[in-house]
Amino acid sequence: MSKFTKIDQVFNLIKQQIDQKKLTEGTRLSSVRLMAKQLGFSVSTIVEAYARLQAENLIESRTGSGYFVVKQNAQTFMPELDQVFIYDREVDPLWISRQSLENQIGVLKPGCGWLPSDWLPEQSIRKSLKQIAKLEHLVLTDYATPQGHKALRQLIAKRKESFEIYVNSTNVLLVDSATQAIDLIFRQSLSAGDVIIIDDPCYFNFQALIKAHKLQTIAIPFTENGPDIDKFEQALHYKPKFYLTNSAIHNPTGATLSLHTAFKIAQLCEQNEITIIEDDIFADFEEHAAPRYAALSGIENVIQIGSFSKTISSSFRIGYIITNQSNIDQLIDLKIATNFTNNQLNSEIVFHVLMDPTYLKHLDWMKKRLNFLRNDTIKKLESLSIIPWTIPKSGLFLWCKLPDHIDASALSKQCIKEGIILAPGNAFSQSKTAHQFMRFNVAQCQDKKVWDVLTQAIEQLKAK
Repeated sequence: MSKFTKIDQVFNLIKQQIDQKKLTEGTRLSSVRLMAKQLGFSVSTIVEAYARLQAENLIESRTGSGYFVVKQNAQTFMPELDQVFIYDREVDPLWISRQSLENQIGVLKPGCGWLPSDWLPEQSIRKSLKQIAKLEHLVLTDYATPQGHKALRQLIAKRKESFEIYVNSTNVLLVDSATQAIDLIFRQSLSAGDVIIIDDPCYFNFQALIKAHKLQTIAIPFTENGPDIDKFEQALHYKPKFYLTNSAIHNPTGATLSLHTAFKIAQLCEQNEITIIEDDIFADFEEHAAPRYAALSGIENVIQIGSFSKTISSSFRIGYIITNQSNIDQLIDLKIATNFTNNQLNSEIVFHVLMDPTYLKHLDWMKKRLNFLRNDTIKKLESLSIIPWTIPKSGLFLWCKLPDHIDASALSKQCIKEGIILAPGNAFSQSKTAHQFMRFNVAQCQDKKVWDVLTQAIEQLKAK
């Protein structure tokens, strides 16, 4: 079955004829009705296709005369310059995101933090879009309520019960993303110079947000069971206000928080009035649920955040904050002041996908596929003397040590010249002690080119 709609087919047909000079400047196109008859399509399909051709300045409409091919400026046919990479730029916390987001075509991304697009539940999304098109006009045109889509908030609260977190919809605030959730929490509760605790290594965008808010950080070494408890206790001397972490599948290490470590950290935070910000974005990747700080300490002491970009779609930006009612009220005011409201249509799409009976089957398929690819990727990495720091129980990531004398940043800069974007360790490390580590996304490592380029780059660096 063709992936192109009938509108796409008409658009591509005429554009190709213009590009190949079969339709030259001033050529009159067939009328809408005649073109529809010739192709066997509806008149509305031709109207839409002609409208797109006009929008791209390929044809023009002349009143009473029809549609004509417009003059193509020389610039129209000039090939765009390739993306200019700044190979010598410092590999900072935004380096991976910039490279992964700006370079979409022909670039492989074994270091990125998301699934390949063909892994996502496209059919459920399309089904959701059809259902939404039938909703009353206010859903399609009006602002969302300040706290966000009620049914989606109720569903989020219900899903949390499986982690022994018991809240209701009034404890849930919808936002545009997990990143915006952290930004709002920082704005609400912190001032420049305030101290917070993070893991080392941790998700690199945590560091970017911390820098944007001019906060001070204490980076606690992350072990296979969670943060180093002794180092965490020593950090309490500096009166931190927050501890920001992934509690389930840790990013970038893939490690899982143990119950013993979770209990000790939760206890220390309660005793020292430190609020835990628990990023739960990878919950749907878990085979077995890890301990949650929100279950151990409750939402008076823990703010949990999450989103659906990893398992549904990164195009529909919906995240959430779960916290006590006082915080919710303050965050709603701040959200109105800075963003007014969130996207009602995005909320509807996510809600309908989550309610689709096939979604749970899709998650099950995805987890089984990741388990297979994780084992396969580990074998390929080990053949290059790249060794996993720990073997994750689930999720996307492998945190690996490179061969001796291979620097992760140097390897990344070498590989990007060949269209392979990696994730060097120091982008995740506040202490900059991970120069020999790399994060790999097992779902994005399946192209043979990844391994060919990686092998060649390692050999070249060893030869230096």
